[in-house]
Amino acid sequence: MANTYHQIYLQTVFAVKYREAVIEKHWQSELFGVIGNLVNEANCKTIIVNGVEDHVHCFLGLKPVVSVSELMKTVKAKSSKYINDHSLTLKRFEWQEGYGVFSYSQSQIGKVYKYIQRQEEHHKKQTFRDEYLEFLKKFKIDYDEQYIFQD
Repeated sequence: MANTYHQIYLQTVFAVKYREAVIEKHWQSELFGVIGNLVNEANCKTIIVNGVEDHVHCFLGLKPVVSVSELMKTVKAKSSKYINDHSLTLKRFEWQEGYGVFSYSQSQIGKVYKYIQRQEEHHKKQTFRDEYLEFLKKFKIDYDEQYIFQD
C-alpha cells in the first residue's frame, strides 16, 4: 500500500520438543539457513538465525501484513518437515508447541544481533530455561510456568 511505512523488529525463540538436545552442530547452519529462507519467503527479512542443540533464535524484520502466529506456524512446520525429510535426527523431529516473540527498536539491532550470534558461548553460562524466563521477566510478560516448558 502506498504511503505505508514500517519498521518492526522481532526476535522469536522456539525450542525442540521436550527441549531435547538434537540439533547437531554439523547440520545447524543448514537448518538456520532453511529457517532464514522460510522467513524471507514469507515476505519478511531475516537478520540472523542462530541457536544451539535445543532451541533457535530468529531475529527478523516483520512486514505489517504478516501475522506473527502464521509466520511461526509456517517456519516451525516447514523446518521440522525439512529435518524429517532429510533424516537429520534419529527419531521424528518436532518443535515444542508455542514460541516467544520480543520486539526491539532500531537502536537495539546491533546488540540483539551480537547476542544471537554468540548463542553457543552464552549457553556455556546460562541454560535455555533460565534465558527464556529472563526474557519473559525483562519484557514484563505474564506467564504460567506450567505451560512454559513441556516435559
